[in-house]
Amino acid sequence: MKQFLTLVLVAMVPAAISAREYLVYFGTYTGAKSKGIYVSRFDAATGGLSEPMLAAETRNPSFLAVHPNRRFLYAVGELNEFQGQRAGAVSAFLLEARTGKLTLLNQQSSGGQGPCHVALDSKGRCVLVANYGSGTVASLPVSKDGRLAEAASTVQHTGSSVNPQRQTGPHAHHIVADAGDRFVLACDLGLDKVLLYRLDARSARLWPHDPPFASVAPGAGPRHLVFAPNGRFVYVINELNSTLTAFAYNARRGEMTEVQTVSTLPAGFSGNNSCAEVEMHPSGKFVYGSNRGHDSLAVFGVDQKTGKLSLVEHQPTRGRTPRHFAIDPTGRWLLAENQGSDSVVVFEIDRKTGRLRATGQSVTVGSPVCAVFVPARKP
Repeated sequence: MKQFLTLVLVAMVPAAISAREYLVYFGTYTGAKSKGIYVSRFDAATGGLSEPMLAAETRNPSFLAVHPNRRFLYAVGELNEFQGQRAGAVSAFLLEARTGKLTLLNQQSSGGQGPCHVALDSKGRCVLVANYGSGTVASLPVSKDGRLAEAASTVQHTGSSVNPQRQTGPHAHHIVADAGDRFVLACDLGLDKVLLYRLDARSARLWPHDPPFASVAPGAGPRHLVFAPNGRFVYVINELNSTLTAFAYNARRGEMTEVQTVSTLPAGFSGNNSCAEVEMHPSGKFVYGSNRGHDSLAVFGVDQKTGKLSLVEHQPTRGRTPRHFAIDPTGRWLLAENQGSDSVVVFEIDRKTGRLRATGQSVTVGSPVCAVFVPARKP
């Protein structure tokens, strides 16, 4: 009987899924060098990255998110007009894990202009969107077949901050649910706030929360954030003043308390710079942030008890304008997407120190601005 159960369990495992191979989807800004979303195969044993192929033709898919069941992929269309509305788009795609091909299921309005970030709750019941141009956030229900319904909630941010060029109004830049799907955090670059909402994932609705926000320094421009694996800390990268702010996070109350703010730049740097992406190593030991101008990745060690950061190194990205980067699921590799030089560069991560080593591997993608990993199935 025991042998029979073992055989049944083995049969239930999708053996066609490679233990070491992933599909990597790249979001881009479309133009002369890009037509949409591209896909490569990534070998997690060697760091090898295949030449990208067009997975789906679509306009300005600047940010991507994969459904927890890995059958669907969602992309914003960073536009200011969609189907006659002053809005961008959110597209749902069926994901073919053998070929990497994406098939469009449907599209919906993003609930505002210039959508720049998309995420899902942990069970894939709703899609969350941040609209930079209009300063709105929206939540859209997801059906069982992966299609999107019209937005169940659209929230207009209001206010401004001190930077006369970038902060005369709200600019939502990032939105994500916490691990328990109880609260949603939204970075607004124009307000110098991380706004907090209560989430009803079943109905895909957002509700006001008290406290309604956490603040960063005036003129900082919060852009993206990442949770520590233990859920106790949140790290916010600030685009305008090139800093990284650590917050303690109370998941029961949905509260953020500032712990520390550090510069992402080396001492003495005097050129122009703006920050873009922040990621945390799966071990929870290291935080990485990208510098556009200095064209580097800032690497920080994390105190596991306090959440505080200590600088490890600044690693050049071997390209211009690293708008985004992604750490592979094994925690061994980092892919840096250099928007300004149309390149994706592979680095190996020292899992003891967090330091990065360029592997010499790189591929060409037109204006790459996002990357997501999906386990591959053998063709």
